[in-house]
Amino acid sequence: MKSEKQNQHKSKSSSPLGKLEGASSLVIINYGAGNIKSIQFAFKRLGVEAVLSNNPDEIIASDKVIFPGVGEASSAMKMLNESGLDQLIPTLKQPVLGICLGMQLMCNHTEEGDTKGLGIFNAEVKRFSNKVKVPQMGWNTISNLKSDLFKDIKDNEFMYLVHSYYAENCDESIATSNYELEYASALENDNFYGVQFHPEKSGKAGEQILQNFLNL
Repeated sequence: MKSEKQNQHKSKSSSPLGKLEGASSLVIINYGAGNIKSIQFAFKRLGVEAVLSNNPDEIIASDKVIFPGVGEASSAMKMLNESGLDQLIPTLKQPVLGICLGMQLMCNHTEEGDTKGLGIFNAEVKRFSNKVKVPQMGWNTISNLKSDLFKDIKDNEFMYLVHSYYAENCDESIATSNYELEYASALENDNFYGVQFHPEKSGKAGEQILQNFLNL
């Protein structure tokens, strides 16, 4: 249940935020480590004005949260630590979607920079070996789909990925991909979701996933 404080924030902050079904709101966390404009434009194509914010009150007040990430894990985590967002994000009660590095930072640990993650997903992030081209860049399929996040998405749909590190397959996997080995291309734990691929760059299927997230 949301705390009384969270409900108070919601009543104060709902009006200036982007509108979804039922006058909901969407915030993209802006902490300096994400290609946030492309995500914002993707939601705009769906008719949603997403707010870019690192303000805890706005983030708590929103009905949906996007946690993006592009770049190097230890640097991104340092920015989260300095802003206090590393403490805030795991406490959020609304649906939260981590994208690419955002998903990896939600795991327990990543080999990139030997970085401790937020511990939202009970998964370890490892680097692909030198036996394959790194980073994996381009289109790859997702399969073993298990979540409402993938409503109306067919098995083996193609998504766009750019990454050198992967989350190991685990009990919280809701989609897998293969590149050298099978890994978790999406994760879910309670109200937290993560995708390794970039739905904002994955055409109509990616847009469907973003719409599904809005509908959760």
